[in-house]
Amino acid sequence: MHCKELLTRERHQINSRTCREMAVAEAVAVVLLGLAVCASAAAAAGEVTYDHRALVLNGTRRMLFSGEIHYPRSTPQMWPKLIAKAKKGGLDVIQTYVFWNVHEPVQGQYNFEGRYDLVKFIKEIHAQGLYVSLRIGPFIEAEWKYGGFPFWLHDVPNVTFRSDNKPFKKHMQRFVTDIVNMMKHEGLYYPQGGPIITSQIENEYQMIESAFGSSGQSYVRWAAAMAVNLQTGVPWTMCKQNDAPNPAINTCNGLICGETFVGPNTPNKPALWTENWTSRYLVYGNDTKLRSPEDIAFAVALFIARKNGSYVSYYMYHGGTNFGRFASSYVTTSYYDGAPLDEYGLIWQPTWGHLRELHAAVKQSSEPLLFGTYSNFSLDKKQEAHVFETESQCVAFLVNFDQHQMSKVVFRNISSQLAPKSISILSDCQRVVFETAKVNAQRGTRTAEQIQSFSDINTWNAFNEPIPQDVCKAMYTGNHLLEHLSTTKDETDYLWYIVRYVYTPSDDDQLVLLNVESRAHILHAFVNNEYLGSVHGSHDERGNIILNTHISLKEGPNTISLLSVMVGSPDTGAHMERRIFGIRKVSIQQGQQPKHLLNDEPWGYQVGLFGERNHIYTQEGSYSVEWKTINNLTYHPLIWYKTTFPTPAGNDAVTLNLTGMGKGEVWINGESIGRYWVSLKAPSRNPSQSLYHIPRQFLKPQENVLVLFEEMGGNPQQITVNTVSITRVCGNVNELSAPSLKSQEKEPTVDLWCQEGKYISTIEFASYGNPVGDCTSFGFGNCHAGSSESVVKQACLGKTECSIPVTPSKFGCDPCPGIQKSLLVVASCR
Repeated sequence: MHCKELLTRERHQINSRTCREMAVAEAVAVVLLGLAVCASAAAAAGEVTYDHRALVLNGTRRMLFSGEIHYPRSTPQMWPKLIAKAKKGGLDVIQTYVFWNVHEPVQGQYNFEGRYDLVKFIKEIHAQGLYVSLRIGPFIEAEWKYGGFPFWLHDVPNVTFRSDNKPFKKHMQRFVTDIVNMMKHEGLYYPQGGPIITSQIENEYQMIESAFGSSGQSYVRWAAAMAVNLQTGVPWTMCKQNDAPNPAINTCNGLICGETFVGPNTPNKPALWTENWTSRYLVYGNDTKLRSPEDIAFAVALFIARKNGSYVSYYMYHGGTNFGRFASSYVTTSYYDGAPLDEYGLIWQPTWGHLRELHAAVKQSSEPLLFGTYSNFSLDKKQEAHVFETESQCVAFLVNFDQHQMSKVVFRNISSQLAPKSISILSDCQRVVFETAKVNAQRGTRTAEQIQSFSDINTWNAFNEPIPQDVCKAMYTGNHLLEHLSTTKDETDYLWYIVRYVYTPSDDDQLVLLNVESRAHILHAFVNNEYLGSVHGSHDERGNIILNTHISLKEGPNTISLLSVMVGSPDTGAHMERRIFGIRKVSIQQGQQPKHLLNDEPWGYQVGLFGERNHIYTQEGSYSVEWKTINNLTYHPLIWYKTTFPTPAGNDAVTLNLTGMGKGEVWINGESIGRYWVSLKAPSRNPSQSLYHIPRQFLKPQENVLVLFEEMGGNPQQITVNTVSITRVCGNVNELSAPSLKSQEKEPTVDLWCQEGKYISTIEFASYGNPVGDCTSFGFGNCHAGSSESVVKQACLGKTECSIPVTPSKFGCDPCPGIQKSLLVVASCR
């Protein structure tokens, strides 16, 4: 961590290495500081304000497209390419939350290293010429554990989260102030010459405000005033907060803000959309729900047309990976994989390309959109027009809300056909430059290639996680059941509950029934070190999970060991500090006798796993236990597995395929790549997630140490190392399509390109005419130019990208005059 990245000397634990660097560089730093002050003053001429139409940067209204990228969900080595692809996709702004619990995991001790280097991330965005929207919160939700709050906040005396509560406001104000001061110190606000043009305080508070009554209203006023008084020189926003106090701007989050947003709460504020959900986050037990590029584009265009929107941010633009234990309750390790940039940072087509064309179409009409007069009128029952016009320029949005029928409309004496649920953007109010329902962007197919198998049982070693048996040797003891998170401090998913039960057999050998009720997510039960069974809950059916099963007991003392497991902590809702998890009731019943309630018996508690406490997933920690071969071993719950593998050649993304496993966590060279849970099947009968991302930055050239903790008894011999890449690309463009906005060509083109490091190796299919099917299933129609394949091969083979005009002249002749033709090309990349 560089000295200039420290918040304040009083609030940082500066390590000895940093102190030595500070001493050596002190004289140089004084000179550089003086130069930085001068440079900052010289660059401080710009300012960010707003009016009823848009954010105003240095006196100019701006039409801005933004995308959410979270720095902790990727690696510093990934940041430059993610930002570059976002810029190439037509974005102006990168938006990110600030993650309090990664920056201050221990009260008063800050961490801004590695994936948490916020300043480095912002400076990389700035270096590539983009702006930043900084969502400080500090409550963020974001499917991130505890909503971004550090768990120590839970233990602050008399604290009530997100309310007019002195202890909470004290810590919230301190953290927000520290972040703002850090940004100022680094000169990162726009008036200082930096990239930050907006900041956000709180997050979707209106959803829970009523739970706090008048305290909620006063808290909103306090939060806004506190933020504004920090004098950042840029506007503050409050998303989903219709009562956002001036001068904070209320903004929209959601799928269809063009329909649901009530609008700015004062006439001088612009319409901003801070979260346009590009997909839906995935939870274990559910199938992926992707959002089509046509639907996203329709929503964006409608927001601009209906609400005079001038800022749209995609949530997420790159989702990334929930490394370690940072995913919230039941949320998968993969986060928003269907965003324009997928989990691995690959361009997700055609979403990325379709939105790119939309951005270009909108920006070429920025002047009438930002400065023109606005009018709207009905074209028919489900069709409407929105027009923005200056003396010299005009742009129109023709909207068809009918989801099933084409619509013929007349606009300014010109007849147009509108596709079902579509918006056509007309430059100069005459020429169609973009149609939300017509996707001309290339499509891509992502595939996973197996690189290495671990089927050889001799490559694995195993260590059985000990089952705690002695109440007296436990970390904590007490005559009541402890709450899970209050005990673990959310530093582990696991909490053992151990109790001793003395069994006296009855004459009729009656069955013994064990009943356990828990508010955790998973429960594993053991009696006298023998596995009894497991139960689990789900994201959609939260509440008690109940284990009710017959058990065998020996006469005299017996030990019942119950492992309570959380799959992430909560991230939303009022009064999170009051949430209760873990085992709430335990009873034993012999035959028809009354239940024997064990809640008030002497209980022992063990926080975390033995393997966790000894860090056996690291190189050094692995020597602290005796690993054994697993020949002829019957796979059972609570077992650690270890092996090694070399790094796959090339630059393709690397994953683990864990289809044969149950549930647990994975480490590569001591770095956690997250939880897995492949045994919980989705309605499709497939795992919600089977591939788990290993960033190449976590890998060494050889002897990468792979360690898994398996809760439910999976088979490690089925694990494989895969690489993921885009192996097939496809373009399908009609000859009457709008011209390519990126190149301003006069004619439509099929544009193909392979991901970095690959080239077009094969043309699988090419037809200019009326080919049938689409990019996954295709064939020749009754009109086909015989030269199609040769023309496309000549233009594309061996190249990283190519462009083929969709015109008869390119193919030597018109194969079928009088009919509308298209060009369909399917190619392979390697």
